[in-house]
Amino acid sequence: MAFTTKATIATFGGKLLKLAHKSATTGTDMNVNVFFPGGASETKKAPVLYYLSGLTCSPENCSEKGFLQATAARHGIAVVYPDTSPRGLDLPQEHDSWDFGEAASFYLDAGEATPYGKNYKMETYLTEELPKLLLSEFPALDGTRQSITGHSMGGHGALTLYLRHPGRYRSVSAFAPISNPSRCPWGQKAFKGYLGPADLEITPESASDSTIPEAWKSHDATELVKKWTGDKDLKMLIDVGTGDNFYINKQLLPENLEAAIKEAGLTGATVRYQKDYDHSYYFISTFGQDHVDHAAKYLLA
Repeated sequence: MAFTTKATIATFGGKLLKLAHKSATTGTDMNVNVFFPGGASETKKAPVLYYLSGLTCSPENCSEKGFLQATAARHGIAVVYPDTSPRGLDLPQEHDSWDFGEAASFYLDAGEATPYGKNYKMETYLTEELPKLLLSEFPALDGTRQSITGHSMGGHGALTLYLRHPGRYRSVSAFAPISNPSRCPWGQKAFKGYLGPADLEITPESASDSTIPEAWKSHDATELVKKWTGDKDLKMLIDVGTGDNFYINKQLLPENLEAAIKEAGLTGATVRYQKDYDHSYYFISTFGQDHVDHAAKYLLA
């Protein structure tokens, strides 16, 4: 068996399994939590909603504080909570700051020429290895019906994986996503370290179409919608709190994504600005039902 079960917890009529496994993609042990709704079985398979967490987080944060299981249980949907990066590697600068390195992978495959290229392959892990392992070991999961959501860095991950892999996910949603990372400090720091060039001198103020590397644009939701060739109905829901300091300080930039969607002539993207809400799990738990309902609309169609 690929997974070791570390805990089985009853919740909302179903069960949350805390799992660990050895990843061939990252070369490390990886943790993942999976909620199975009551009644899910090999003959009554549950569609799957992936939830990607934000900076500094682990599979525990949302599974314990987001309460997505309550709505998922009503719809008969399984929820997968992966980890935010490989762990235990002690790579250069991996532990120097909270917004880069361990627990801050930005859900991409790092460039081979960087110190992170061998292990930080989170896009491949999330879109290929992890789903295959889960489906092979848990026949109650339906791999033909998948959606994705996430928070902050995980919102960025959800949007970019959805846009980079048309047809893989039936819908996407995000809480306070880093929507235009190539033009904000968080994203620029991550992209320099994971994608290079590490010595590139670029700031949000100096960033332009000509100065932003194509490798960065390929992991930026705002840039990706400009070249989107999938269904014009994006099936996208985004919530941002107006009291979120990261929104106020221009780390999230959802307005840039909104403008790009409109300019590209795409539909089916709802961006809501929730008065006074911040970046915390008070925000996520308040609007989590809406996001699971959004996924259910497409997963159960």
